[in-house]
Amino acid sequence: MNNQDKKEINLDHLTEDQRFVTQRKGTEAPFSGVLLSNKESGLYICICCKNILFDSDTKFDSGTGWPSFYDIKNSDSVRVESDRTLGMVREEVLCAKCDAHLGHVFHDGPQPTGLRYCINSLSLNFESNGDKE
Repeated sequence: MNNQDKKEINLDHLTEDQRFVTQRKGTEAPFSGVLLSNKESGLYICICCKNILFDSDTKFDSGTGWPSFYDIKNSDSVRVESDRTLGMVREEVLCAKCDAHLGHVFHDGPQPTGLRYCINSLSLNFESNGDKE
């Protein structure tokens, strides 16, 4: 998607908190997200553009206070870039389709990837497939 296409995504449906996280690279308070304790089976999608990001099969309890996943749904679901804010170096996770800020990825997750995608609930919608995990 080129920059012109990204500008055409309508963000009017976002709440102020969702806009703060996705558009201004904010972070929701730990343990406050509605999807943190979600145990349903389904897909986690971008709140801004409906891009499929994560599958519930890769969600795990990291104890950090944010929904955590050890893998992305597809190789083109997200993109990662260096984040040097707050006096540290981290890897920012962005939606590959609309550039919404999702969270950060760390290299202390479970196998098989060893990754922990630490994602803001406010950047996600959840589509249940109707099953409880």
